[in-house]
Amino acid sequence: MQITVVWVLDSTQQHLQIVLYIIFIFQKMINFRFIANLMGRLLLIESAFLLLCVLIALIYGEHDASAFFYTSLITMSAGFLLSKLIKIKDRVLAKKDGYFMVTMVWIIFSLFGSLPYMIGNTIPSFADAFFETMSGFTTTGSSILNHVEALPHATLFWRSLTQWLGGLGIIMLFIAILPSLGIEGRDLYVAEVPGPTHNKTSFTFTSSARQMWILYTILTLLQTLLLLFGGMNLFDGICHAFTTMATGGFSTKQNSIAYWDSAYIQYVIIIFTFMAGTNFGLLHTAIRGNWRKLIQDNEFQLYFTIVLLASVVIGVGLYVIGWADFEKSMRDATFQVVTLITTTGFATADYLLWPPLLGLILFLLLFVGASAGSTAGGMKVVRVYLLFKNSFVELKRIIHPNGIINVKYNNKSVHPNIMTGIMAFAILFMIVFTIGSLIMTIFTEDIITACSAVVSSMSNVGPGFGSVGPMFSYAHLNDFAKLFLAFLMLVGRLEIFTVMVLFTKAFWRK
Repeated sequence: MQITVVWVLDSTQQHLQIVLYIIFIFQKMINFRFIANLMGRLLLIESAFLLLCVLIALIYGEHDASAFFYTSLITMSAGFLLSKLIKIKDRVLAKKDGYFMVTMVWIIFSLFGSLPYMIGNTIPSFADAFFETMSGFTTTGSSILNHVEALPHATLFWRSLTQWLGGLGIIMLFIAILPSLGIEGRDLYVAEVPGPTHNKTSFTFTSSARQMWILYTILTLLQTLLLLFGGMNLFDGICHAFTTMATGGFSTKQNSIAYWDSAYIQYVIIIFTFMAGTNFGLLHTAIRGNWRKLIQDNEFQLYFTIVLLASVVIGVGLYVIGWADFEKSMRDATFQVVTLITTTGFATADYLLWPPLLGLILFLLLFVGASAGSTAGGMKVVRVYLLFKNSFVELKRIIHPNGIINVKYNNKSVHPNIMTGIMAFAILFMIVFTIGSLIMTIFTEDIITACSAVVSSMSNVGPGFGSVGPMFSYAHLNDFAKLFLAFLMLVGRLEIFTVMVLFTKAFWRK
């Protein structure tokens, strides 16, 4: 343990030296000093959550308390050095600064977040630990673990907590306190919050982050209480509430939700998973009494319709082939539809055993995702809706070439710039998916596994098809494949543009 800690300390010092060198080289292109200072403040927040895991370990009297304590100490030290020793000359974040910072925050949080696994020897390999941590923070839910129950409680709690923190976003948590720091956080908000539109909340920008986190926390506590009524103990209830509301999918059991074999627990998770896939701004409005705005929203209507139709088709199909009685067939179908479209990734049944047509429906749901402004990944229902609307509008324009026909969303015309961005996103999503799938074919046995692993990572789903199905893990992949998929998780969580813009020449020009 001492040798490991010394190695980690030396490694941390080297990493900080590299960071400071990068700051020196590129400080004229990007406000690196201010970014590093803010990064330090965020690391201090992460260290506080790591200390919470120390408390969990002490409560259960398990051996990983020291691993979390050392990690918290290392993270706190790095945060203190960055936030206190780097002098800030300019407290202004440009748009490009926001994109760079958001991307780096998720990478650095994952690097420090992987330390408890390595120090505690629960996941000794760096590639495995980083994969598990990135899967957590991006709420993907892919795992390299084959014996989850063997992990100590604090480690299981940290896995779930990473997903809960990443659900609404690390930056979103920080934005809630930005006004006190005198920082304009709009560009950070736009860079991290999923979806093509960011004006759908019922509250102002300055309070949106705080209000969303309050709602997020209340729903998490409510679900925990309901799971306790269903027979879960307090620890399992908290962990599953964390990962449900984050649409993450990490479980404290290897068999996931199927472990409890409880219809009540499954229905509770179905309801809260569906809510987690709903736009939180609209959900906030509905809870305050304005349900009409939620029900009349075009994205929510399509989201609900897709879930309903897919559940009915798959449920009836399962009943016809004799999978189970009608109620269980519909329940299993609805659970898997909801958990996959919201990119949660819980499992109550092995859908690889279902007929190919039903599997194809589920595979298509991996691409769709849930609502913009939710904790879900994927392309988002609103993009799918507007792409189809634009296709029909183009048909009308062919018939009426002189007519002024606009794409409408909620009875309002959609600005052409938004449509251009959506089409660019869809094209780039498919390009990354195609290239990623070709690369993964080198490391997998079949094309189905390769394609599903890529789309599952990009859409932050977790389980896929083939050898990465709901009853398997990603442990059999080599280190490069795991790190590559971890990169795709980040790309998908930050919706491609935020990460890919860093690889353009224009970004690094003054």
